[in-house]
Amino acid sequence: MPQGKPGGTGRGEWDDKTRALVLEMREKRVSGRDIEVKLGVPKRTQYNMLKRGLIKRKRTGRPPKPDCDLKYKRRRKSDLRWGEPQKPVKPMNQRRYKTITKAVKDSRARMEQLNNTFYAPKVPSRHFHSYASLDIFHELCSQTTSPETYPLSDTITSNIPIYDAQALYSANNRIISLMQDEWHHTLLDGPGIFVVRGLYRTAILDTTNTVLDSIIHAERSTDSQKGDHFSANNANHRVWNSFGKHGSSNPQSFLDYYSNQILAMVCEAWLGPGYRINAQVNIINPGGAPEVCHRDYHLGFQNAEACERFPAQTQMASQFLTLQGAVAHTDMPIESGPTRFLPFSQQFAQGYMAYRRSEFQDYFDRNFVAIPLEKGDAIFFNPALFHAAGEDTLQGFERKANLLQVSSAFGKPMEAVDSLGLIVGCWPFLYNKYEKEGRSKEVEAFVRAVAEGYPFPTNLDRRPPGPERPAPESEQELVFKALKNQWSREMAESALLRMRQESSA
Repeated sequence: MPQGKPGGTGRGEWDDKTRALVLEMREKRVSGRDIEVKLGVPKRTQYNMLKRGLIKRKRTGRPPKPDCDLKYKRRRKSDLRWGEPQKPVKPMNQRRYKTITKAVKDSRARMEQLNNTFYAPKVPSRHFHSYASLDIFHELCSQTTSPETYPLSDTITSNIPIYDAQALYSANNRIISLMQDEWHHTLLDGPGIFVVRGLYRTAILDTTNTVLDSIIHAERSTDSQKGDHFSANNANHRVWNSFGKHGSSNPQSFLDYYSNQILAMVCEAWLGPGYRINAQVNIINPGGAPEVCHRDYHLGFQNAEACERFPAQTQMASQFLTLQGAVAHTDMPIESGPTRFLPFSQQFAQGYMAYRRSEFQDYFDRNFVAIPLEKGDAIFFNPALFHAAGEDTLQGFERKANLLQVSSAFGKPMEAVDSLGLIVGCWPFLYNKYEKEGRSKEVEAFVRAVAEGYPFPTNLDRRPPGPERPAPESEQELVFKALKNQWSREMAESALLRMRQESSA
């Protein structure tokens, strides 16, 4: 029997009460949690028995209690049992433990209260509510376009301003800047759409159509299914990435088409410099059903569940990352089903959530407008504008358009474009054009359409910024430098390839 005096009168002695208590504990094998309840052992006696090795603490893994002996690991006082003693350990900071424990308990209690009771938020939701008001939508779409707001336009038809491209070729920089202001206002705060008559000459389109027809014939011969976003397969024919395929098939025709300076003015009016162009040829077959109304890339190509997860300000910001356009490669009378539009619908903030709903689609079908286009005309619109391709009811007539999707330098284009291959393939023709015209507006328009104008993302270890040049050189700047210094195609290709390698991670 261990020596000691938990309740005795002298050192090394045991009184009868303690001896009987220990024997009863061993006989009945009473656990530590029942000592005080069943045997009436006071806390002080438990403490002495612990020091003398008559009982020890259980390793239960439960959180420590601050009222236990600080010389030992803190366990619940109800977990004591008789047995072998434990070694002393470093004591805890009792005040810090109490603070942490109280904070955890308060936090859990608060979250449980919020989960089980109604909570009135103090800040607005970051998401749009599922409900979108058709009355507000109708009020926005009932606006009219005033000729006084757009004095540089030739006319206004069905609330759509129409501009003459030929007048722009002789305009000075001040008039061009004022024109770009009108275009920007039209897309943002106006009807969201405008037309440029005669953007392309017939001769350029004839050559381009020949190139595109050969691409279409080659793709049709493979019997590959070309899916579309908003119409069934075989209702029309879509040539994806006609931008890259055009440049690879006929570099001279590609250069003539995308060196259009008015196209560059329109793109920069909405997106600023550094934009990137994607293009897809769309051919509507006779008798094809019209598309359902929709909004375009980015969020227009997401389903409702994915779109709903984006915060409200992100949905509204999507329209500022893209410019939509369509160039008529054939005449488009009303019977051929030119694209239908709902002016001012881009101003509806909840439009990306609403356009899929039946009541908004019915409203579009009752109130859309469409205007005929001639070969070479182009139409540009905000991607948030409600629109849909119409039905071609002319027998034996295929409506053909080159759909332009221009992305901001800060956004991601829908299609990948091999700008290096296009620049190298078109270099002899671009170089000859530069030799004749210098850095003309057409040369600048082509380089901006093909080469990357935004130098990021890049590797700043290999291409570090400096005080005189806070951003590295872009592809566009390198192309202009190569033209100015009369580099050969091999030298230009080597420099562009080296830039890509240095920009990689």
